[in-house]
Amino acid sequence: MLVAGAAAAVSAAVPARARSVTQPRWDVAVVGAGVFGAWTARQLLDSGKRVLLIDAWGPAHARASSGGESRMTRGSYGADEVYTRMALQSLPEWQALSDRADLPLFHRTGVLFVFPRPDPFLEDTLRVHRSLGLATSLLSGEALRRRIPAMAVNAEDQGLFEPGFGALMARRAVQTLVAEFVRAGGTYLQAAVAPPVGGGRVEALVTERGDRFAADDFVFACGPWLGRLFPDLLATRIFPTRQEVFFFAPAPGDSRFEVGQLPGWADFNNGDVYYGFPSLEGRGFKIAHDAHGPRIDPDQGDRTPSDAALADVRGFISRRFPDLAERPLSEARVCQYENSSNGDLLIDRHPNFRNVMLVGAGSGHGFKHGPAVGRYAAQLLLGALSVAEPRFSLATKAEREARAVH
Repeated sequence: MLVAGAAAAVSAAVPARARSVTQPRWDVAVVGAGVFGAWTARQLLDSGKRVLLIDAWGPAHARASSGGESRMTRGSYGADEVYTRMALQSLPEWQALSDRADLPLFHRTGVLFVFPRPDPFLEDTLRVHRSLGLATSLLSGEALRRRIPAMAVNAEDQGLFEPGFGALMARRAVQTLVAEFVRAGGTYLQAAVAPPVGGGRVEALVTERGDRFAADDFVFACGPWLGRLFPDLLATRIFPTRQEVFFFAPAPGDSRFEVGQLPGWADFNNGDVYYGFPSLEGRGFKIAHDAHGPRIDPDQGDRTPSDAALADVRGFISRRFPDLAERPLSEARVCQYENSSNGDLLIDRHPNFRNVMLVGAGSGHGFKHGPAVGRYAAQLLLGALSVAEPRFSLATKAEREARAVH
């Protein structure tokens, strides 16, 4: 499936009316065609299940956490080895999907983490990476200055460079994956689903128009909408927050901000973390402040970029990328994270519906783990998982935010 035809293929797979889907019953229905839902649906389909994938607005749509231009894939997680392993497990599957596409879904830019001083996160990451055999290198301030001329660094700065990671083209990747799912025999449907009611078992999805779609098992991978579909359980445990992303136009001919000269990067700067990418496919220099923003309603929340957020990233750019300080803004976007209390993912069974799986809480770092999340969720649903990861359980999700995963 060519990427250029991915969206068209998905659109062609969507029936004009929900009632035109004639399958009497599915083995599994997956609600949410973002990165977690799409990879889970594909894993279940590959295991021989008849799978329905359903989304209210479409794969990686504009309000989805999987929407937008690009997402970082990286293995730097401090001491959180579980996420480094998931990133490593997912990377070859992203690469394979990209290799099958007409346009790239993965850009191996390398990823650089910058620290103004020795930091436990840096030291723990190096320890984990060495134990896993990753080719991660530690760079001094002088080495950073020679290697990345666009970045202003101090002699005390240290860099952690991961050569094998980079940027995933988020929206395009999810649309391509859903198109492949349909070509492989899965069913995709665009319709809004009503919250399940009762307890014990869910017998069918009921759309807001009253159509019913029966299945033996159900996966809800609805990102910031999980709290809407399960308000009593998740409205106080999933926290959608407003996140602003900006793109700046480098000077014409300035190659220092192109792929090959500037890697993907994250800057741990006195308690704040900023991150971004070189100019991917001509879109400009990307930057965002990785701090959980104010709460946002995923349906009705205002998506207008704020002057305060723009001033904040310009202030950072003036210090770290001074030659971009006066360059024009070329694009801005407001998306959202859906955070768990501590940043851990949620992949667990619903406590009241025994045939329902909950998958979500990407918490701003989940996209890269899509293939591993899909495999884990499918194995958990099918009873094929040897050992469950306790950090992904619902029981660990508190009602007060205390972010611990970066």
